[in-house]
Amino acid sequence: MDTPNRALVTEAAVDLLHRLQERHGALMFHQSGGCCDGSSPMCYPDGDFIVGDRDILLAVLDVGDGVPVWISGPQFDAWKHTQLVIDVVPGRGGGFSLEAPEGLRFLSRGRAFTDDENRALAGSSPVTGTDYQRGARPPSTGTHVVAKAGEACTIPFK
Repeated sequence: MDTPNRALVTEAAVDLLHRLQERHGALMFHQSGGCCDGSSPMCYPDGDFIVGDRDILLAVLDVGDGVPVWISGPQFDAWKHTQLVIDVVPGRGGGFSLEAPEGLRFLSRGRAFTDDENRALAGSSPVTGTDYQRGARPPSTGTHVVAKAGEACTIPFK
């Protein structure tokens, strides 16, 4: 089995990322750990958020020239069995995230990896901020883009 991607992005989020890239250049995400950001994926101009040595690079999304998706080491330990799906929904984004003025906000959805996927992931070490500086990148299988979040994970309906 191929190593599954740790992060995916929906087509709607890709559309917004393209607009933000036109305005701000290269982008990056950092999955917030909560507090005032409410566990949102925060979108920044690439390099505006200082990545720590122990932050984990989940993926480099195949959008534009690539959009890295980072998460803190302790949060990765809690989420390492979960595939992150970055989606976009109506609403106001986090105050520091680039989509805030757009009337849309990025939203993290998650899907637990299957036993087979967890076994495949067990053979690869996560890429830390230190590893990234040395040129390491996470494994990637195919595209990171899914048409809708429901293709990657179950979405509860009211």
